Amino acid sequence: MTHNPAVKNLLWLDPFQSLPASTSAQLGALGLVIRPVRTLEDFTLSLPWANGLVVRLQDNDQLLVELQTLMAQQQKQLPVVARIDRRQFELAISAMHKGVVHVMPVDEWTLPAWQVAKQSMSDALHTASDLASSNPSASASSVPSVPLAPLSGAARSVVYVDPASLHLLALAQRVAQTQVTVLIQGPTGAGKEVLARVVHESSPRARGPFVALNCAALPEHLIEDMLFGHEKGSFTGAAKEHRGAFEQAHGGTLFLDELAEMPVHLQAKLLRVLQERQVMRLGSERALAVDVRVVAATNKDLRQAIVDKEFREDLYFRISTFKLTVPPLSQRRGDILPLVAQLLVRHAQSGRVLHISQEAQWALHQYAWPGNVRELENVVMRAVVLCTGDTITPAHLMFDDAATLPVMSMPEAPAFAPMPVMNMPLVSSVESDMDSDLDDDLEASTLHEEIKNSELQIIMTAIKTTCSRMEAAKKLGISPRTLRYKLAKLKENGHELAWLN
Repeated sequence: MTHNPAVKNLLWLDPFQSLPASTSAQLGALGLVIRPVRTLEDFTLSLPWANGLVVRLQDNDQLLVELQTLMAQQQKQLPVVARIDRRQFELAISAMHKGVVHVMPVDEWTLPAWQVAKQSMSDALHTASDLASSNPSASASSVPSVPLAPLSGAARSVVYVDPASLHLLALAQRVAQTQVTVLIQGPTGAGKEVLARVVHESSPRARGPFVALNCAALPEHLIEDMLFGHEKGSFTGAAKEHRGAFEQAHGGTLFLDELAEMPVHLQAKLLRVLQERQVMRLGSERALAVDVRVVAATNKDLRQAIVDKEFREDLYFRISTFKLTVPPLSQRRGDILPLVAQLLVRHAQSGRVLHISQEAQWALHQYAWPGNVRELENVVMRAVVLCTGDTITPAHLMFDDAATLPVMSMPEAPAFAPMPVMNMPLVSSVESDMDSDLDDDLEASTLHEEIKNSELQIIMTAIKTTCSRMEAAKKLGISPRTLRYKLAKLKENGHELAWLN
């Protein structure tokens, strides 16, 4: 029988403050039994009892290193939640590099935030249990350390910090407990597939497969085959049978991205499968029962598509039992800096720790992000490549449309905090203080010009080191059309581009 481990017994190590009884009772409501430890000796003695650790870090990660050493000596590795001051951006990133499964502020006490922390630790235990079961020679008490990479797909590395995102997460986790179909709406690049994975991994189907199919990325004549499969010899070239997406997702979740792009005649077949819970392969006369939870996504207005005769109304009502709307990144700015921190961990070379200057943080926070999270990842990846030191500055930020940066003075106390997160949401409210040596009268116009000059240098390098404009655009992570637009704008602003002709 399969055992699903869940965190229950927590060691609570905080050298700076005692655990209030009210907090212990509050966490007890989540099914967590807390045992405070004040010394490393107490920690070692309590290790056999515990299956999770909450530790407060301040100034550096030395305490975390010592705890991990003690766990290695005892051949027991606990999933760790690190409590860190909101302003200690670098310490949080360092802790993530050391393998903590979740980071949260020291002043965060809300139940939803602690529910997420508990889930992150349980996910880590689950993964470690799977690894141990796949290696029978491993000792039952020897639990592998938790990897920094997402534990199982994108959903365990999502960031939901902004209040709007936290509300969306709560809805997704609630609907995940049911079997209804879900329609996710939102702009391109906002993270619809990530939310679909949240629904899957928060549901009873989490141990089943998650199969994603982009209806816009396949030729029309292939979509039916990819969805429903075919029998051997059913058409020319069908040398063997093929299991379609519905069969592959049996017992789990099928994610249909860009559903509005599906041809109308296939929408009728999809509707029939959803109604009858049976699928028929191409060339077969026998229907196969499938147990699949369908999550669909679109960036189009399906109501308007129905009016335009591009989408079936009966299919719309079948797949929109519960609708979730992912806001554009510009409407959930509390997620921007945590996403940047996570992306730095993901894309920086192993062992490389990058910092972000306050000016760069401000520029990232103020940009409009028309390409949403997908564009944010492109900007971070470019910055990682361009930064030769250990601090990312505005000169390393190449925005797809830097003209949208507002021309205004940088505020003395911006309403954002550079707090990174891993695995699930971290912060429900954000606040920060500026470093005392920050130039108070920094003008955004100067920052804007610095970005423009840097952008010109990057474009020059890309074009000179590639054979064509199309290849240069690909290297820059933008479309050829966007590259042409940028060249025209740079020339219009007085930059000398004769060398490009």
